[in-house]
Amino acid sequence: MPFNILLTFIIGSALGYVLIKITRAPQDLQGLVLGCCAAGNLGNLLLIIIPSICREKGSPFGANDVCYTHGLAYASLSMAIGAIYLWSYVYNTVRIYSNKSTEGAKTNESTINTKSFRETSVNLSKCCTGPLLPSEDCLMVEANSDPFQLPCTISEGKSKIVGFIAGTIPQFRKAMIGDSAPLRVVQDSAPLLGDASIPTVTLIVGANLLKGNHLSEFDFSHGYLGCHLFTLPILGVVSVKSAVLSGLVQSDPLYQFVLLLQFAVPPAMNIGTITQLFGAGESECSVILLWTYALAPVPLTIWSTIFMWLVA
Repeated sequence: MPFNILLTFIIGSALGYVLIKITRAPQDLQGLVLGCCAAGNLGNLLLIIIPSICREKGSPFGANDVCYTHGLAYASLSMAIGAIYLWSYVYNTVRIYSNKSTEGAKTNESTINTKSFRETSVNLSKCCTGPLLPSEDCLMVEANSDPFQLPCTISEGKSKIVGFIAGTIPQFRKAMIGDSAPLRVVQDSAPLLGDASIPTVTLIVGANLLKGNHLSEFDFSHGYLGCHLFTLPILGVVSVKSAVLSGLVQSDPLYQFVLLLQFAVPPAMNIGTITQLFGAGESECSVILLWTYALAPVPLTIWSTIFMWLVA
């Protein structure tokens, strides 16, 4: 699964690069396009879709309780791995392109200011005979600081490892997980908080879509929708089926379905947060999320049906 998710990022980035070259996207939006094409919503969508399918009567994935337990584990692992790739790859991609666009803007502004200063100096030299001395206030220059330096993200990334520690170390697992565990109240409280977080995140996405109510603001939205909702799932079918035929993936239908579904989900919601952190492409990101999530139910349903037919 880690390699499969990495493959979704690599293929998505390649499709995004092709889209940038075809549409000639501006430099300040190239990081946004690459990030949206690479990172899918491997978090709350899988946590909604997989358990719902397992609970349906006549599910192609066997007994409901076994399917639900395994499906929830696959979705949780997918969310954890996807978060690592998102905040290591997409975050730095958007940061790099934001820095480039900021440096380019500063260079253009400096050129314009220099040209204006020269013209002003020529005009003043024609009417003034005395020397022009700068004031002492003009010699004071504030130290430049990096606006994109976010040291708090390191501590946030370390705190997410707690879940792995509790699940992998036997002493912690036996103390908190199970009906006879002395600290089972921790496990009972975690699902309550987790179930509430899914609709909460969805509401936050609705607030992030405030600026994305006009499709004309983003000229290559159609190309992006074609790359992420149609081309990427097709390449995902080829990749996963090739891995199954070569013996790299086990024959579990539910596991194969999760691997295929990772190629068909809409872009990650945290991309909106990343663009807000750097102040680059917020409106365009809202347009992408708005129209992608508005149109995603139809292709996502079709692809889910195709995937279940392929693995059944």
